[in-house]
Amino acid sequence: MKNKLLIFISIFLLLLLTACTSKDAISFKKDYESINGKSNASGKVHRTVTIPKNNPIVISSAKEVLEKIENEDTFYVYFGSELCPWCRSVIEKAIEIANYNGIDEIYYVDIWDDDGKEILRDKYTLDNDGNPIKEIEGTDEYYKLLTHLDNVLEDYTYTKDDNKLSFGEKRIYAPNFIYIAKGKAIRMTTGISDKQSNSREELTAEILEDETKQFDDFFLNICDESC
Repeated sequence: MKNKLLIFISIFLLLLLTACTSKDAISFKKDYESINGKSNASGKVHRTVTIPKNNPIVISSAKEVLEKIENEDTFYVYFGSELCPWCRSVIEKAIEIANYNGIDEIYYVDIWDDDGKEILRDKYTLDNDGNPIKEIEGTDEYYKLLTHLDNVLEDYTYTKDDNKLSFGEKRIYAPNFIYIAKGKAIRMTTGISDKQSNSREELTAEILEDETKQFDDFFLNICDESC
């Protein structure tokens, strides 16, 4: 009888845990882990990551994030992609610290498609004279997001042969984690350690410690009265 009770409790807890894990969380885990150890189009190997099932990711879109901003909602949003090597460098630590601090939802906007092509942002290259040429037009939602998130975003610069060219606009990079309070962008972090010079290098204890500090500050900061 006692053994049957323990089995029943175990099954109940398993079902409860499964019910508490959202489809978005499972899908996110599957997408990021599905390319572990595989090579991209350039032959570079994707970092292996392990995403917990109980992650707070809510798969979203630029349109939905805009609606939440215009509704003056308070929420976290993550712009990135499973194909982005810098995203793969920080995503495990981001989720770990978010879970630790009780963050229930992080809206996720994937900015690349399965082939690594832009599906949200615009994209520039330089002609032979060094003048910028727009190869890809950003979506209407992207340009609206630039306006709403302007105060926390970094400038859009193009680097070639150690020379940086500014395009006179802000940029949503990957990864960008942004906290929005009552429809206003309050703060942003990439989570990337300045001790990491290459997106595919080993994540040392020093790098991971730096990531932890950045995400702790990002998720723990209390919104002030201006929010």
